[in-house]
Amino acid sequence: MKFSVVIPAYNAEKTLAGCIDALLCQSVPQEQYEVIVIDDGSTDSTAEIAKKYPVIYHYQKNQGPAAARNRGANLAKGDIILFTDSDCVPDHFWIENMVAPLVKPTSCSSPESTYYRNSIVSGVKGAYRTKQSSMTARFAQAEFEDRFAMLEQVPFIDMVDTYSAAFRRDVFLDAGGFDPSFPVANNEDTELSYRLVSRGHLFVFVPEAFVYHTHPDTLKKYLRVKFWRGYWRIVVYARYPEKAVKDSYTPAVIKLQTLLMLLAFCLLPFSFFYKAIYLYIIPLMVAGVFLSSIPFSATIFKKDRAISCLSPFYCFLRACVFAAGSAGGILYVIFKYLLIRMRISK
Repeated sequence: MKFSVVIPAYNAEKTLAGCIDALLCQSVPQEQYEVIVIDDGSTDSTAEIAKKYPVIYHYQKNQGPAAARNRGANLAKGDIILFTDSDCVPDHFWIENMVAPLVKPTSCSSPESTYYRNSIVSGVKGAYRTKQSSMTARFAQAEFEDRFAMLEQVPFIDMVDTYSAAFRRDVFLDAGGFDPSFPVANNEDTELSYRLVSRGHLFVFVPEAFVYHTHPDTLKKYLRVKFWRGYWRIVVYARYPEKAVKDSYTPAVIKLQTLLMLLAFCLLPFSFFYKAIYLYIIPLMVAGVFLSSIPFSATIFKKDRAISCLSPFYCFLRACVFAAGSAGGILYVIFKYLLIRMRISK
């Protein structure tokens, strides 16, 4: 057994079959890999669906996807562990493309140091694709493709998402796996990635290793996802503050837009006392968000003109909910810090 694919599943009856079907029809010979489904306390027919397939099935009380993935990794027999989500459909060559950088030394033509050129990769990140046609889903896909284009410009990255991830088993277990204090599928993979990078491990992006995914198809669902992305990312930044300034995955313009709207929210109460704030300062910040989204709109114009035209409005709303989520995350971090200080003082 060379490879182990771990799927955490919670009430995944609508999507799990499609995920498993795709994994059991890979270009890699089936005797070389195993598929492990960790049922994280599902109350629907997830168990019945999983048990119909020749996969390893394990049930646990609901503990969150981080704990579920860790359990799958502990059950895994392969030297390389791959993760995907129950709502993803991996491409036929997904495993083959994902493990390629892990089974042979990485080659890098970039004029980096000898250390990087001769190092062995510890983790691999794949890509998202979608077949959806709704405006919101198309915008979400355009966002990912913008990030993918950025990742392709660097030899090594610092973020591996669990929808399409691969790690050396010994590296993953030595690090302790995902932090189970993250209760939902949100930024626990970011935290693990930063933790491994801080220990000197190297990750690469392989765009050919893609999975099909169902993005939020309504504006309400999309904005809800972005709010919690902002919230939990602040929790991660509190542990790795240097990443709040720069990382390989988040375009700098998104951080700028979020910061502008966060400042606007903070200044809003003072606008009752100083008219210049709501007459000039806040409108300038809002204008900054719209203007800074123009390069992104121009990039996707040829591919999707409708989304290109709507993207400034999506970017503005995204910045608003990112800012709101970030504010919530900041308050949570401050509260947790004060609570720890109070316990210490006692």
